[in-house]
Amino acid sequence: MLYNISNDRVIAENISIADNFLKRLKGLMGRKALKKSEGLMLMSCNSIHTCFMRFPIDVVFLDMDFKVISLKKEVKPWRLVSIVKKAYIAVELPAGAVEFKEISLGDRLIIK
Repeated sequence: MLYNISNDRVIAENISIADNFLKRLKGLMGRKALKKSEGLMLMSCNSIHTCFMRFPIDVVFLDMDFKVISLKKEVKPWRLVSIVKKAYIAVELPAGAVEFKEISLGDRLIIK
């Protein structure tokens, strides 16, 4: 579970972790959708692409302390999100999750 300790909210009940090159490369490609309770955490990642994806996503970039340092909303398929300096983790969530879950810059997330 991915949890926001700054606003006491669950971000994703089911969080998958992509912690190697192949898992990060595949990401969400080929999936038809991402459920509202799901997310993908890409470790050692400071930029993403949505090539070969079929749906838009929200992306939350975290630093090494799991602090939110950048938010990208409604990233459509076939887009590139440029490098976010000091980002260590990218969390891919269903489109609208940033607003719905009230994720803000400076929030701290944890895995429970």
